[in-house]
Amino acid sequence: MAGIYIHIPFCKQACHYCDFHFSTSLKKKEDMVFALQNELLLRKEELKNQVVETIYFGGGTPSLLTNDEIQEIINSVYSNYPVVESPEITLEANPDDLTNKCINELIDSPINRLSIGIQSFFEDDLKLMNRAHNANEAKSCLEEVTKHFDNISIDLIYGIPNATNAHWLKNIETALSYGVPHISCYALTVEPKTALHSFIKKGIIEEVDDEAAQEQFHILLDILESNNFVHYELSNFGKTGYFSKNNTAYWQGKPYLGIGPSSHSFNGKQRGWNVRNNTKYIKALQDNQLPIEWEVLTKTDRYNEYIMTGLRTIWGVSLLKIEAEFGISYKKYLLQQADKFINQHLLYIDNNQLLATKKGKFLSDGIASDLFKLNL
Repeated sequence: MAGIYIHIPFCKQACHYCDFHFSTSLKKKEDMVFALQNELLLRKEELKNQVVETIYFGGGTPSLLTNDEIQEIINSVYSNYPVVESPEITLEANPDDLTNKCINELIDSPINRLSIGIQSFFEDDLKLMNRAHNANEAKSCLEEVTKHFDNISIDLIYGIPNATNAHWLKNIETALSYGVPHISCYALTVEPKTALHSFIKKGIIEEVDDEAAQEQFHILLDILESNNFVHYELSNFGKTGYFSKNNTAYWQGKPYLGIGPSSHSFNGKQRGWNVRNNTKYIKALQDNQLPIEWEVLTKTDRYNEYIMTGLRTIWGVSLLKIEAEFGISYKKYLLQQADKFINQHLLYIDNNQLLATKKGKFLSDGIASDLFKLNL
């Protein structure tokens, strides 16, 4: 089984915290759709003997595409790859794009999962982040889409400067009131060269408080778990039967094709990445060239990736898999490095699985880096 991720590199405006690759000009949208279809055609041999079970439109803002454009790309997937009978087909969307007309078109499309970038239900938060939608659009969008779609995920951001715990609690309660079965929550991070980074350096916006973010993360954990959500990955909470199949496959090391500028691919032994430039990407595909670079992952690279992804999930890191795939020396090294975190009650071992405790979950990325081996 494999997945296909399709990067749509367009946005109405730049969010202050975002460092993803996108353009706010839609002039090349038609050329981009052609290029995406051509890349799907040129790379069809890469998933030989693999059946596609997920198609994920990410971005950028995929909801800026017309329904016809989305359908053309999906048709290209079906024309070139074997696809399971009922694949999970996700569209990332912004609330302001999900008009009644758009929703009605999506109802009749193959899209069966929506991932909606709400981020906050408060006007001040949305303005600070420079989101394209307002609080009323966030709420009215959810009122409408929940009438027609069952499999819905929403994004929320915590750790916003000056946002109190009560403020964050209200955000969670508002999200729960719409009955969505999946919520993805991310700590606000300050990436270099973003507007947010610049505003903090100039003192226009207060610095992000890591302790406050950690506190809000644990509030999130308690409330969602008490509402029957499973915390199946560091940033993701789903009710039973509603985990993201696309993201789960990534965390479990399944192969996937990344289509579109700046997207990444993985085939089990190699990682590839497309050029991070719309013009260069389109030009290459017009010439039937693939604008992708590949690197062969060493055994240590693959071990490190497994530690990073495994520790973020409820499935943890299998000690049996470490020994079988990497050897006894890697397993001994892992246990030796993990010992201090086990003593600090940040990690624990259960049934040959190394897992993060509730206290250790927020710190799992940092802990994982201490468990890495270096390529020597």
